[in-house]
Amino acid sequence: MELLSPAGRGADATGTTRAMRGLLLVAALLVFIIGVPLFVLTTATETYFAWTIATPLTAAFLGASYWAAGILELLAARQERWSNARIAVPAVLLFTVLTLAVTLIHIDRFHFAAVAPVTLLVTWSWLIVYAVVPVLMVIILILQRRGIGGDPPRAVPLPDGLRLVLGIQSVIMAVFGLGLLLATSATASLWPWSLTPLTARAIGAWLLSIGVSAAHAAWENDRARIRPFAVSYLVFAVLQAVALARFPSDFAWGTAAATLYLAFLASQLLVGAWFNFGRGRRSLTANS
Repeated sequence: MELLSPAGRGADATGTTRAMRGLLLVAALLVFIIGVPLFVLTTATETYFAWTIATPLTAAFLGASYWAAGILELLAARQERWSNARIAVPAVLLFTVLTLAVTLIHIDRFHFAAVAPVTLLVTWSWLIVYAVVPVLMVIILILQRRGIGGDPPRAVPLPDGLRLVLGIQSVIMAVFGLGLLLATSATASLWPWSLTPLTARAIGAWLLSIGVSAAHAAWENDRARIRPFAVSYLVFAVLQAVALARFPSDFAWGTAAATLYLAFLASQLLVGAWFNFGRGRRSLTANS
């Protein structure tokens, strides 16, 4: 993560460049749009999404992830200080690269031969976005790194216990994400609902990226710096709970995998609630 911090520690805090804020705003808009066919038109992905997702809970999981990422990017784009905005960048960059790789691996599953114009538009837009955004982000990040200044002191560090919880959560998500990406069949068999190789890797890209984001938050160790993450983390957990409530028949209730999934989701809800409704909210508000 030090790669993303200015080398110097000047008297003035480094500002978020206009280009970076603009890119994060555009990225937020794109992921909100992508989330619509997944979280709203969940059972019509054969028409309104880039590939067909047969299991509605999978589509809803992905849609919830996109909308939570949109919150992260939108809030980061509003931060004038780079130290308060950069929480979004490593995870977003990693996710776009991983999703491009997953797309190319499973290119035969995408709707490039669709007849419906809307399906063709969605599919080609998907490929173009994931081919272009990572390149743009790297270029804009390099320009951002040339900014003069440094990081302001950490005003309100996170409690040690919370950092530990974030660290544990990040490791679990990263390990499971890597497993779904690299040992797809074996790891997918441990998931509490049915996954195809494509959907397993798509979820794996999200888990690994969110795990990086949680680790980044623990490393930043300052409530003002991680405010976009704190809101996004709660939104992610709430929307995943909503997805589960909408499609309970897809979930393998009573299994060990289901119990672990629910316990992990509950831990995310608790962390997010602490930030946004408990003592964490007061600290975030005081330092915003």
